[in-house]
Amino acid sequence: MKKSKQFGMLALTGMAVLSLAACSGGGEKGGKANKETEKVDATTFPITVSNKEKPIKGGTLDVAMVTDSQFQGLFLWELYSDNTDVQFMAPSHESLFSADKDFQITDDGIAKLDIDKDKKQVTVTLQKDVKWSDGEKLTIEDVMYPYEIIGHKDYTGVRYDTTFTNVVGMDEYHSGKADTISGIKKVDDKTMTIDFKEMNPSMMQSGGGVWSYAAPKHALKDIAVKDLDSADVVRKHPITTGPYVMDKITPGESVVYVPNKHYHGEKPKLDKIVFTTTPSASVVEAMKSKKFDIALKVPTDMYPNYKDVEGYEILGREEQSYTYIGFKQGKWDKEKNEVVTDPNAKMADKNLRQAMGYALDNDSVGNEFYNGLRQNATALIPPIFKTFHNSEMKGYTQDVEKAKKLLADAGYKDVDGDGLVEDKKGEKLVIKFASMSGGETAQPLAEYYMDAWKEIGLDVQLTSGRLIDMQSFYDKLKQDDPEVDVYQGAWGVGSDPSPSGLYGRTAQFNYTRFADEKNDELLGAIDSEKSFDPDFRKKAFDEWQEYAFEEAFVIPTLYRHELQPVSKRVTGFDWNTDVYNVWEKVGVSSEER
Repeated sequence: MKKSKQFGMLALTGMAVLSLAACSGGGEKGGKANKETEKVDATTFPITVSNKEKPIKGGTLDVAMVTDSQFQGLFLWELYSDNTDVQFMAPSHESLFSADKDFQITDDGIAKLDIDKDKKQVTVTLQKDVKWSDGEKLTIEDVMYPYEIIGHKDYTGVRYDTTFTNVVGMDEYHSGKADTISGIKKVDDKTMTIDFKEMNPSMMQSGGGVWSYAAPKHALKDIAVKDLDSADVVRKHPITTGPYVMDKITPGESVVYVPNKHYHGEKPKLDKIVFTTTPSASVVEAMKSKKFDIALKVPTDMYPNYKDVEGYEILGREEQSYTYIGFKQGKWDKEKNEVVTDPNAKMADKNLRQAMGYALDNDSVGNEFYNGLRQNATALIPPIFKTFHNSEMKGYTQDVEKAKKLLADAGYKDVDGDGLVEDKKGEKLVIKFASMSGGETAQPLAEYYMDAWKEIGLDVQLTSGRLIDMQSFYDKLKQDDPEVDVYQGAWGVGSDPSPSGLYGRTAQFNYTRFADEKNDELLGAIDSEKSFDPDFRKKAFDEWQEYAFEEAFVIPTLYRHELQPVSKRVTGFDWNTDVYNVWEKVGVSSEER
């Protein structure tokens, strides 16, 4: 799950569908519900549109990007950090590599990949004549340039991790001791080689151990790396290789796309695509008024509200993500470029963390809030990675008495008789809980968690006394805000199952700031050359998942399915994960919705 390579953060949003009584097992907690739950079978939804009519020439496709926050607008693969920006990049930005249903790299993309384990070398070869959207030719130097950006000492993004430090010569380049990266060499105009310190099977995965994107060096080379995140070529006029190009960007609100006249694939079918940020509270009414053709990231908990909207069909698939509870245990050391775990942190005792896991009834949350479209998560490798998910694990399921015993055994006891435990020193224990705003589910769900933790004797209060918008929420995590002890987040896991990009010692996305030698060892085994052996790799994944369960630095709460309403006039939309570019063949079969 090389989070740092492929996908950004996912905010938890949605609408409440029931009172929390069903989740809490007690009286009304978190307020009454306004909708009845309708549990559905997530496997019954189609994954491609049923409209097989020939698309008309041209037309405009209107897309609702459902979010309760403005997008950041970092439209460069090397800089983006949240999933909303990724959604906006989809029609215009492409990967170098194609992939199959197991997310392994195939030879059908712009470039192909060859791995030589003995030489500890990877060869990347451009196999198509491709131009950037400004007409400039895509060269092998554009494939090399992302390493220079991410490895630069002034790089402002979050992707400088073990994938890059594993490149021979990267340490010297990053420290400023060398002007070039010795392990990266240009062979000819279409070919480059990368020498690595160690080889690992993540290199076979899209978004894995080999960077999957090119950067337009001709447009970026004269911009200081420290200034890229504010440059027009990133914010206003991105230069890309996808079927469409970003023509007009209204910051935080919308993007208008027009066909990329230099696109290397099929000629785009549409005259224009318009992505508009749309609050979750208003997207259903917008669909009823036929304002949009597609609703991206529409909350699953709203399914009863949009399932019967006339003129749409609903696609569904297993989501490449999971929801989790994280426990802050340290800080990020910028000089060392790694996490530093504090053994005296408030959440340092794993008994406390485990108890908070056993307090929750996530199966009921999935059924009652999300119509059965989310299920209790048992391990940190989600089942979409069928080979590596540890299906034997039961995970954390509600056991209130066990949770109370864990606290008592660790020395958390109710000294003053108020029903809430004090810390091990007998002093008042208040745990600050950060959770994101968005939709009607966010508040009652956060209240349910706090009520469930109160039931086992923990005084848990919202950070800042309220829910926090997505951008501020992740800013607090990145900056290790002392007002965050526990938080509820979600990860899009991308297409590489390796968890080192999220939970490794040098991963900036390791927001819990947990690291120890055993975790290093287990993650190292997953990413080792020995892991090219399928049996070894499976065992390594299983052992890490079991260790993560025991240490509970993160507790997965929900696996997810995602739904996507699509107007019945849309043609060519195929949501399968092995489709190289979803937007290339999309069209409309009529002028109006």
